Amino acid sequence: METFRDLYDRLVRASFNKRLEAEVQLIKSEEGYNEEVLDRFLHPEKHPLICKESCEGCPNEESPACEVACLFSAIKRDEEGKVVIDQKDCTGCGRCVEVCRNNRLIERKDLIPILELLNTKSAPVYAMIAPAFNGQFTLDVTAGKLRSAFKCLGFYGMLEVAMFADILTLKEALEFDRTIHDDKDFMLTSCCCPIWVAMIKKIYHDLIPHMPPSVSPMVACGRAIKKIHPEAVTVFIGPCIAKKAEAKEPDISDAVDYVLTFQEIKELFDLAEIDFSKLPEDLRDHSSMAGRLYARTGGVSEAVQRTLDRLNPDRKIKLKATQANGAIECKRLLKDIADGNIKANFMEGMGCVGGCVGGPKAIIPYKEGTGHVNEYAELARYKSPIDNPHVIELLNRLGFATITDFLEGDNLFIRKFE
Repeated sequence: METFRDLYDRLVRASFNKRLEAEVQLIKSEEGYNEEVLDRFLHPEKHPLICKESCEGCPNEESPACEVACLFSAIKRDEEGKVVIDQKDCTGCGRCVEVCRNNRLIERKDLIPILELLNTKSAPVYAMIAPAFNGQFTLDVTAGKLRSAFKCLGFYGMLEVAMFADILTLKEALEFDRTIHDDKDFMLTSCCCPIWVAMIKKIYHDLIPHMPPSVSPMVACGRAIKKIHPEAVTVFIGPCIAKKAEAKEPDISDAVDYVLTFQEIKELFDLAEIDFSKLPEDLRDHSSMAGRLYARTGGVSEAVQRTLDRLNPDRKIKLKATQANGAIECKRLLKDIADGNIKANFMEGMGCVGGCVGGPKAIIPYKEGTGHVNEYAELARYKSPIDNPHVIELLNRLGFATITDFLEGDNLFIRKFE
């Protein structure tokens, strides 16, 4: 009997070879064909973030690992005692997928509809690569070669989301400068990790007033592309499953059409037999050190600190940062803050140990990924968004003439948390 994975691999190969319709008809003619499972891969937008097959045979049936691992209590028992996923509480973090010993859980897969778009060329499709990419696809895969690889697959272009991390760094530094004025004030960064944001929204709702109204770099990138090219289809690629959930949140669902993981895109590179050593360097060096550091724990704090020092070097109240490294530490830090145990004025939370480089769909270990992120950051021509002329140029192109325009009103980079 075909598993989720078997069917998915079969459909991906068929779509890549431009024979998806024939393969679908063949599958429908086979004994035991499951229409719902097939539809999950063909139309992922209609289905939940995490799906499961039968849990029969789970070695921990009384206390399954997935139920224990879920920090949001989204895995529950129904009236018959069977394990179910409550989609209302699920954040798509992927912890349950990681710990499932039977491989009966699978995250939403967007690759097949993307391949169909690339095959038909019905719209320009842009790849948006997360700052954690460096070193993930072997050491010789530079940003320039990666851009060439995406174009070989049929993508119209590739943008580094680190450029938009630069923009959000500038925004959060400006927010800090205008709101933190004494030792009792503090700010929770809101622009990076969807697990951190989900914890605040779902569990520590009273802390929302301390979050600056900022979208994530992923959303900023998607919105900017669509502002300049309204017909574009945007695809985010990173190591995080939870970004699939973030992209579908109602107030920001206009930005990103599809989300792929590093592992998914590597499978596509392998299927296409792309030889990176033979690809040209299509290099566009637009991001600063600050934006590139977002990929690892402490990077957001360091980026905002560096930018704040450039904005207001004589500021009396200095930024004092603390970081939560992994979901358990995030929950502990937020509880401390809620209890009044506040030891810093800038709090950064990363739902994965190591930060984005420790995401569930990263290809290399997080410590190795951290080293590559730091190396790539050191290569940056600019040290902060203030020094990066591409940031100012893009903001002007998007219609931001003043700092007030940037920080207030209803614009591409503002998100109102409720």
